[in-house]
Amino acid sequence: MSTSIDSFGAKGTLQVGENSYEIFRLSAVPGTEKLPYSLKVLAENLLRTEDGANITADHIRALADWDPSADPSVEIQFTPARVIMQDFTGVPCVVDLATMREAVTTLGGDPDKVNPLSPAEMVIDHSVILDVFGTADAFERNVQLEYERNEERYQFLRWGQGAFDDFKVVPPGTGIVHQVNIEYLARTVMVRDGQAYPDTCVGTDSHTTMVNGLGVLGWGVGGIEAEAAMLGQPVSMLIPRVVGFKLTGEIKPGVTATDVVLTVTDMLRKHGVVGKFVEFYGEGVAEVPLANRATLGNMSPEFGSTAAIFPIDDETINYMRLTGRSEEQLALVEAYAKEQGMWHDAAKEPAFSEYLELDLSTVVPSIAGPKRPQDRILLSEGKQAFRRDIVDYAKTDHTQLDEAVEESFPASDPSALTFADDHEGTVVHSAALDTEGRPTKPVTVKSDERGEFVLDHGAVVVAGITSCTNTSNPSVMLGAALLARNAVEKGLASKPWVKTNMAPGSQVVTDYYEKAGLWPYLEKLGFHLGGYGCTTCIGNTGPLPEDISKAINDNDLAATAVLSGNRNFEGRISPDVKMNYLASPPLVIAYAIAGTMDFDFETDPLGQDQDGNDVFLKDIWPSTQEIEDTIAASINREMFVDSYADVFKGDERWRSLSTPEGKTFEWAEDSTYVRKPPYFDGMTKDAAPVSDIKGARVLALLGDSVTTDHISPAGAIKSGTPAAQYLEAHGVARKDFNSLGSRRGNHEVMIRGTFANIRLRNQLLDDVSGGYTRDFTQDGGPQAFIYDASQNYQAAGIPLVVLGGKEYGSGSSRDWAAKGTSLLGVKAVIVESFERIHRSNLIGMGVVPLQFPAGESAASLGLDGTETFDIEGIEKLNEGATPQTVKVTATRENGEKVTFDAVVRIDTPGEADYYRNGGILQYVLRNMINN
Repeated sequence: MSTSIDSFGAKGTLQVGENSYEIFRLSAVPGTEKLPYSLKVLAENLLRTEDGANITADHIRALADWDPSADPSVEIQFTPARVIMQDFTGVPCVVDLATMREAVTTLGGDPDKVNPLSPAEMVIDHSVILDVFGTADAFERNVQLEYERNEERYQFLRWGQGAFDDFKVVPPGTGIVHQVNIEYLARTVMVRDGQAYPDTCVGTDSHTTMVNGLGVLGWGVGGIEAEAAMLGQPVSMLIPRVVGFKLTGEIKPGVTATDVVLTVTDMLRKHGVVGKFVEFYGEGVAEVPLANRATLGNMSPEFGSTAAIFPIDDETINYMRLTGRSEEQLALVEAYAKEQGMWHDAAKEPAFSEYLELDLSTVVPSIAGPKRPQDRILLSEGKQAFRRDIVDYAKTDHTQLDEAVEESFPASDPSALTFADDHEGTVVHSAALDTEGRPTKPVTVKSDERGEFVLDHGAVVVAGITSCTNTSNPSVMLGAALLARNAVEKGLASKPWVKTNMAPGSQVVTDYYEKAGLWPYLEKLGFHLGGYGCTTCIGNTGPLPEDISKAINDNDLAATAVLSGNRNFEGRISPDVKMNYLASPPLVIAYAIAGTMDFDFETDPLGQDQDGNDVFLKDIWPSTQEIEDTIAASINREMFVDSYADVFKGDERWRSLSTPEGKTFEWAEDSTYVRKPPYFDGMTKDAAPVSDIKGARVLALLGDSVTTDHISPAGAIKSGTPAAQYLEAHGVARKDFNSLGSRRGNHEVMIRGTFANIRLRNQLLDDVSGGYTRDFTQDGGPQAFIYDASQNYQAAGIPLVVLGGKEYGSGSSRDWAAKGTSLLGVKAVIVESFERIHRSNLIGMGVVPLQFPAGESAASLGLDGTETFDIEGIEKLNEGATPQTVKVTATRENGEKVTFDAVVRIDTPGEADYYRNGGILQYVLRNMINN
């Protein structure tokens, strides 16, 4: 129950039928009635959590008096109602909680106290790989392989499911996290300890925003923020600008939700919505089905907004009823939303910071590609666009890397660089053109399984119906199945070189396919069930058939993938595929039949029917009425109730995993995936006073726009690097290195991958890229791996600092960017400006963020990174106040000193508490023990 000091007297009671709930009424705060829906949710959050320190009456007034035209400046503390995780990003969170349990026990506390204070749910959906496809047993075999690869991680997560209260795991083979969220986990209005309040969430996956379609405010965060939220700590944020997106009209027949989403993504990317909320409003909102709303919310990261939300209305209630929520819950959601002014009223237009409008009747069929979600192409111009783009990918003649080649393929083109590296200074270009002006390089492939066929540039070798973005939407999923039926009845088939994939986001899709009698048609085209997980969309496409892969790579063909996902970045879908296109599920099947992106659906036939007549896409495209009738006849509430009845129980494989018992985890000493991190080693019951930093050395001197991708461990583990050396020393063969992402639960691997990005440029060295620095514990400061130098500095008791430029830490909020920095022994980061979340994450790991005086930089102060640094004034934090500046003295090798006053970027009382305790986890831990 909230302990709000309730300065506005907002606490009251809401009676719904026979049930009574405590609520905090927005009507107690003048001005909130005119706010956009999303800001009303934030206002209620502050009212309910007001503590007089981190959340004050002034913060609440700042929201009530929100100026739509102003740039964000007021920082608030948002306390999400719950946390949702997927397995890749969630494992480190559970590792940290397990480690806290041991630390509490060591300090004489009760390990049972270490539990999520807000409900935390994890859906294991990122680990399934489509090794097997196009067969009746594909699903079973893929799940079996998934368990074999991930048994160690799954045992750990099963232990966590049993050991922690308010932590639940949805086992593998169930569904995709965001679809499970909207179909089951989301409450829209939460009830906890008799109190009702808006359901809000943060998640460890950027597409957490899918739940915005249900009126739930939430977005993706890094692991540190997620852990903090689990432990009851607020998320620091600026009151954002809100973009009002007005919807009018209705979608025309033949146009899908995917087409709407690609259009909106294109519009919002062009408008610019990074860091803003997008809120849909207007008469057209009522005409947008919930599944389409969720699809729009899901794509929020692709257009760059923090959230993309729909207010609660009748459609919200209808969807919650369909998906099996109780009548009691439905009554509460409607009554609460209406009481708080959160029910959508198209006649009342709130004030927004910026405005956009889309008439849904103007949307036309689209795809996006070949490398970004916002690169929208009208389907009618797909062939033309492909021919325009293919010249950048199809290269056929070997030529020396001369000036002409450099002009055609500049150094910014990574594919050219890679090819040059692999072929001793040569690249392939000057593509041969056919009579139509299309680059062509036909290659004959003879396959025992698939017969003989010709592959060429543009061949669709992957066709995946995958990703929560679209598999949550019955209109496009049943549209695809009906198209498959019509195609089969006309005698059409998928091309033999296409790797087909059907990976729904939940088991309900299978239920309605079976009820509609449509599975056999999908399977006839090769779209057998491959798994309930992310698969193709996150690059878990699995290997292409060996003969096809060999033909592509031996002949450097520009092969393509078509998928119903949300991301199509270069290199993401398959290493054998150069061009990736997003499309609706029906179009994925259409392209599998066409077999090439060099195809015009209006003029090119997909094949011939049994009588030899040409069959075009329009001949097999199902009508809107047929799709709607099929939805009505094949989807019902019982399917959702049955599918989610035992959602946390799992199948026999999950239940039979040998799982450690007990309140604390038994760490396996030989594990290279899950290890106990050292965050609490030597921790005392009470925090030691913070101290000034003396005699520090510079680990890295960096420039502007250093992102968390530069800092955080990600991608492949390259031979010869510290991470590879560690794994080899622990008996791991190179083929089993896996990725840094899959090893996020092992700090030993991750610390060795921090600041190790091959594009990082440490200015301590001359024109060297990668994870290197100078090691001043050695004579002359020779070049060394950053990890190796860090170990030497720490052994010698020398603290470290990092110097940087503007926008330090921009990009995704990667928790390991801060965790790795801390574990490398860095005590302070001094830069010109910070990205907000990374600044907060550094404090959460006990690293002090400092800024050069306005207008100054390392260069303007003459710092080259060879100096020794003393930082005085940090100790003032022990007196309970945060100093505005601290004195930094940099002593050059010749004894000269440079002094400046660095701005302390500890911006809130809560952040000061975290820093005084050595980090957010230590702060929470001590509170548990001492209270």
